[in-house]
Amino acid sequence: MKLLSRLYSTIHAFMALLFACAALALIAISTRSGWLAIRGGFDRAAAEAIIEAVGLLAAAVVALQISQTIAEEEVIRDAHISAPTRVRRFLSRFMVVIVVAVAVEGLVATFRAHDDPAQLLYAAGVLGSIALLLAGWGVFIHLNRSAEELEPEAMAEAKQEDRKLR
Repeated sequence: MKLLSRLYSTIHAFMALLFACAALALIAISTRSGWLAIRGGFDRAAAEAIIEAVGLLAAAVVALQISQTIAEEEVIRDAHISAPTRVRRFLSRFMVVIVVAVAVEGLVATFRAHDDPAQLLYAAGVLGSIALLLAGWGVFIHLNRSAEELEPEAMAEAKQEDRKLR
């Protein structure tokens, strides 16, 4: 069983590395796109290109956060996501980056809607999805907190695992 556990940790470490590499590639692409936009002049097209570069950076943040979460939760802590505290922490880290990425996409879509009003419906849909994500996340945290109170030992165990990161 220990061999299987090490195998899973190795696979998770490799996945974390791939997410980190994807983040670095997105940062490089975003940097190049932003630089080319600035060199092209300070006009509306440059502003759109820079906003798209920011969207790429947001995707890079998502990839890097997922990499960090996988590394911390599955490799360093070797935690099994079963306790309410662990589930809340894992999903909260993931939701933060997803909400930020979708919000940036909503900003880009809103900016494009100035030139093409047909894009306004898409932008409204994206921004509405952010609201639904945040509302659902809030309900989840509220309900999960109640479950945590039923299992105080899980909270103590999660805090104990946090010491591995210091």
